[in-house]
Amino acid sequence: MTTQPDATHEFRVTDLNVYYGRVHVLQDVSFSMGTEPLGVIGRNGMGKTTLVKAIAGFVPARSGSIEFEGKDVAGKQPYQINHAGIAYVPQGRRIFPSLSVHEHLTMVGAKKSARWNVPAIYDLFPRLAERRKNSGAALSGGEQQMLAIGRALLSNPRLVVMDEPSEGLAPAVVDHLAEVLRGVVREGQAVLLIEQNLRFATELCDRILVMVNGRIAADMAASEIANNPEVQNKYLGVV
Repeated sequence: MTTQPDATHEFRVTDLNVYYGRVHVLQDVSFSMGTEPLGVIGRNGMGKTTLVKAIAGFVPARSGSIEFEGKDVAGKQPYQINHAGIAYVPQGRRIFPSLSVHEHLTMVGAKKSARWNVPAIYDLFPRLAERRKNSGAALSGGEQQMLAIGRALLSNPRLVVMDEPSEGLAPAVVDHLAEVLRGVVREGQAVLLIEQNLRFATELCDRILVMVNGRIAADMAASEIANNPEVQNKYLGVV
């Protein structure tokens, strides 16, 4: 059984189609969510990153709609989508190598009175406070990911879209990241998580979508896929 979205805080994708040239990458993708964390998993090349880039405004949609809180943001520029309340944590982190941790965080310009301000990010990720003077190039992969998430939260979004946050990280770092993000989710932060790491996705999200060849092939409870090797093999090719 899947969770019905909260109508007052709804994110809805309807019949979304995206092409790269003549290649039809996303094919009539539809789903909705409220404040519950939602995971999107699938093998490489299934369209997951294209989906998140379309949501964030970096890839144009040929047709379909992307609605957040009743407003269609499809076709908007990335900064307009961010101003609408959707933050994007990109695959690969995209940290500026020459800027310090503190410079990354202060350049966002979060209000001191907001839930997420620079001191709050340092509380969330104490390691960043310890490394505040270090440049982006001097950070480990895990520290860069913490910084990318912290930077996104500083816009005080109502929805955070994360693309493969566990990619390239050691298992212990992934576990720590999952623990921190579960705390953020418990506070009511809506998260759309794009992942290949099944364990990470099912630990953070109660509901999972599976993408196969540019379509949503399954919409199920996280426990249904986490505890069922047959389902994992069917959709992900793993046992």
